[in-house]
Amino acid sequence: MPNGDIVRPTADRVREAWMSIVQPWIPGARVLDLFAGSGALGIEALSRGAGHVDFVETATPSLNAIGENLTQLGVGSEAKVHKMDAFTFLDVVHADAYDIAFADPPYDKGHAAKIAELWLATPFAAILGVEHNAWEKLPDGGEKRKYGSTAITFFRTR
Repeated sequence: MPNGDIVRPTADRVREAWMSIVQPWIPGARVLDLFAGSGALGIEALSRGAGHVDFVETATPSLNAIGENLTQLGVGSEAKVHKMDAFTFLDVVHADAYDIAFADPPYDKGHAAKIAELWLATPFAAILGVEHNAWEKLPDGGEKRKYGSTAITFFRTR
């Protein structure tokens, strides 16, 4: 994992809960990992049988960590790493491009709500999970699960 405060890794218990919720849809899925950080969510999806994962991240140390992890696990052919801002990436993504999308944006910047709003306008994945502060309000239409001070809100078309 990259050093410094660039990355705020998803706690293990939160990641496990996230994966348990989406597990039925992971095998063979097209997955998007926005604000990928170390890539833990997308890599976990690959380990559970996802068909392909697109990782979107801007920080070079994080991109290096994702690349190293994919190489060590031998799953590089099932993944593509994009050095790009998540919102720029979503500007060109069409509806139903993915089966599952993970978004773990920096807290307290309004990014979680913006991702949800973009999904509500154009559902780019059948299932979107957005991690955020438990107190942060996201647009209506999602199902919020709280894990201490962290929450994941799920939006679904199915």
